[in-house]
Amino acid sequence: MSADAANPVVSIVTNHGEITLELDRVNAPITVDNFLKYVEKGHYDGTLFHRVMETFMIQGGGMNEDFSEKDTMDPIKNEANNGLSNERGTVAMARTNDPHSATSQFFINVVKNDFLNFTAPNGSGWGYTVFGKVTHGMDVVDKIRKVATGSHLGHGNVPTEPVIMTKVRLID
Repeated sequence: MSADAANPVVSIVTNHGEITLELDRVNAPITVDNFLKYVEKGHYDGTLFHRVMETFMIQGGGMNEDFSEKDTMDPIKNEANNGLSNERGTVAMARTNDPHSATSQFFINVVKNDFLNFTAPNGSGWGYTVFGKVTHGMDVVDKIRKVATGSHLGHGNVPTEPVIMTKVRLID
């Protein structure tokens, strides 16, 4: 499968096992292309799943092992109004309160999170852009969501033992 395919596949190798994502370029073209640029640059290699909430999601893609933030490209347009929902096993872009602020950080929903879906192009209605789903490795996601967490450098829900993305690559 090539990076130009409608449904590129990405492997995330972690220190807890491998997760495979199938991306949805048809419904989230800007987001998929942005994510793949980070993959191609090796941005995610050595980053953490730095925010883990057992009954919500696991988030990563922006912090090095020393908890320093990685440099990112410019933010992208929110594509949450694409018909995809934040279901268990889907992958979506993290962002700030600004709906058009997503850069490299993403999360995997570990439960159905309807409250994150697009409802209107204003305020909290913008939602969070779903751009793919886990096709293999939900057992790994479930292992990660159950790790012990605490506070670290002012951040909450941080794994007490680092959960590291050692290698993230496009699968041909």
